[in-house]
Amino acid sequence: MMKKVIIPTLAIIGLFYACRPSSSTKEKSGSSDLEKKTTFAFSDSLKLDTFKIAIIGNDSKDMHLLFTIHSFNNKEIYREEIKANELLKNYLATADMKKESDKIKFLKEELAYFFEDHHFLVPAVTAEEQPDQNVPDQSFYNELKKTGLNGFDYRLGKDHNVYIAWSIKEQKVKIYYKCC
Repeated sequence: MMKKVIIPTLAIIGLFYACRPSSSTKEKSGSSDLEKKTTFAFSDSLKLDTFKIAIIGNDSKDMHLLFTIHSFNNKEIYREEIKANELLKNYLATADMKKESDKIKFLKEELAYFFEDHHFLVPAVTAEEQPDQNVPDQSFYNELKKTGLNGFDYRLGKDHNVYIAWSIKEQKVKIYYKCC
């Protein structure tokens, strides 16, 4: 009678351990410090889109940050790859990042910084704001003033920020401001 209980119990325990992912697989695929995700009303003033940033690659010279936005109906509406080398070279002169571990730490900090509240602009452009020399498309800028849709900004380097928003007219994400 004891054998009938022990053998199935051992089989279940064995299956449990065999099906569990190893710790190294878990760290690579589900590590919260290599990927960040959030939601924000962006392409629609009421429905939430999903913003995601992830570090892709094995070492800093081959890595890039992949930034995507998926609309509320799960369609990819924006994709930007930011080369880690470009980002790092803007900061290497001011920071001590000679070791690979320091560079990886910096990139992880960039992920955390990417979705801080001040990057989510509500609205993208206010009715009182006037376009300046950093506005690449004045008609889109004026469209944003009328629609009141939200914007988002991110940096490509130390003194290089990009401001994006959804164009209802063109049905795509566009840059409405580039600046320092």
